[in-house]
This record gives sequence, structure tokens and C-alpha cells, in this order.
Amino acid sequence: MSVLNLSEDMVECPLCMEPLEMDDLNFFPCTCGYQICRFCWHRIRTDENGLCPACRKAYPENPADFKPLSHEDLQRIKQEKRQKDAQRKQKVTENRKHLANVRVVQKNLVFVVGLSTRLADAETLKKPEYFGKFGKIHKVVINHSTSYAGSQGPSASAYVTYQRAEDALRAIQAVNNIHVDGRTLKASLGTTKYCSHFMKNQQCPKPDCMYLHELGDESASFTKEEMQQGKHQEFEKKLQDQYLGNPASEKNRCGEYWTRLYLHLKQPPQEIPIRIKEHQEGVKKILPPKIKIQIIRILTLVRLGHRSVL
Repeated sequence: MSVLNLSEDMVECPLCMEPLEMDDLNFFPCTCGYQICRFCWHRIRTDENGLCPACRKAYPENPADFKPLSHEDLQRIKQEKRQKDAQRKQKVTENRKHLANVRVVQKNLVFVVGLSTRLADAETLKKPEYFGKFGKIHKVVINHSTSYAGSQGPSASAYVTYQRAEDALRAIQAVNNIHVDGRTLKASLGTTKYCSHFMKNQQCPKPDCMYLHELGDESASFTKEEMQQGKHQEFEKKLQDQYLGNPASEKNRCGEYWTRLYLHLKQPPQEIPIRIKEHQEGVKKILPPKIKIQIIRILTLVRLGHRSVL
């Protein structure tokens, strides 16, 4: 009995589920051929009932079938393992080659261009009067390259990483296309690429590496060609609607609610208390804070009999 021809997966002991050591590969303690590691065999014989877990026969004093590996066998097994590991790494690398052309949108990363030299400072951008007012910032990285300057003259760009995606989206909504220091700021979600070490299935030596070391969200991944087509901008728009709501639909919702409220409160006086209760419950669910306050004031006045507010 022998398992010297290793399969693709390492042979494991069925009891402790640990990979068999090389010296255990030819270890069969029972005549039934049930293979376990020597550690479990010793534990069963000394601390338990001494019976084979498979056939329930008592283990003999010496293993039924055990031939220690020769030096040549050990070297051959090690060489086979090295070859299989190399083949596995090569396969992973081949499967990741296409990722070199992929960029992944980071939902909590704001990329802003057009910053003046006055604002091109990480600590300045973290302040409450700038990007700090939108939420807790994890990290700010400044790029002083002028490649994004255009006709505005020398400018810088920055990557602002928030702890929450909704804070990043609110920052983009507020900052994009505003004018500061004679420049127009452009803000959008930032993208990142895969680390070259990850692409080669290697351990990255940089503890603060900013690139990806695991597969990103497929829905947020775009090839360079797809980005040229604006696919990543469509994805950002969907996130804006998902996290912050669609301003147009919110406006329509408010208009519909005002109309329904007006019609309901124009009904006979005996119906008004019922309608007021309905709206007090509904107003908390579907309207923005400013409109909620206005409607609650109207409902209070109506309940007190001041129907002239309608």
C-alpha cells in the first residue's frame, strides 16, 4: 500500500484533518488499510480504546504496513511538490493577466482635480471648512502633478479616502464644478488598479501599498475601454441615487405628498382627525427633514382648528 504518487491535493489525516507529513505517507497502522497519522494512532492506543476507527479491530503493537521513506523518495516528493506549486502559481498569474487592464471604483474614495497651491495640502483638506465637513476622513494623498491643470494653470489633485461611502458621495455632490481660487474643481469617485505583486501571486513588500491585493467588486470593475465609454460614471450615478436619493424623484415625491395632504384636509371636518393621523405616520417615512417640519406645523395648526392655513 502506498501514496507516494501525490495527488493534486495534499493527503490529510481523516481524524485530525492535518496534512500528512512525508513520513506518514506510507503509514497504515491497521490491516484494513485505514490510514491515519502517527500522532492520532499514538493517541488512540494510549489515551483511548486502541481500536481502529474504521473496522473497530484492536491496533497491533506495531503498524500493519509501514515502510519508512528512503532519502530518494523524500527528495522526489519534495521536487514534485515544488513543481506543482510552481505550476499552480503560474496558473494563477495567467488567470490574473487580464486584471492589468482593469480599474476598480472605490466607493469611499474621492478624486478631486483643479486644486490651487493654497489647498494642495493634506491637513488643509481635512479641515471642517473643506472636505472634513462631509465625514470622517481616513487618508488624504496629494498629487502635485500639473497634468490635470488644463487652461487653469498649475494645479494639484488629491485622493480623499473617507471611512463611509455615503460621505464620499456627499462630498462629490457638493464639490464638483464649484469655483475656488479662480479654478473649477472636478470631483468623482477614484479608481485603483491591482498591485503588480498580487498579479504575480506574490506577497507585497509594501505595508502602505495603495493598490489592490484581492479581487475587487465585479460591478465596480471596468476596463480602460469601458471607462472611455463612461461606464464608471454610470456606476457612480447609481451609487448617488442609492445612497443619497434622486433629487428629481424626491421633488416629485414632495409635490405628490403636498397635493394629497391638501385634498385630504379639504374633506368634511369629521374626517380631518383621521387624515391627520395618517399623515403624521406617513410624513416620517418619505419626506426630507425640511418638508417634514413644514408639514408637521400645518398638521398642528389644522388640528387646533386653524383651517385657514390651507
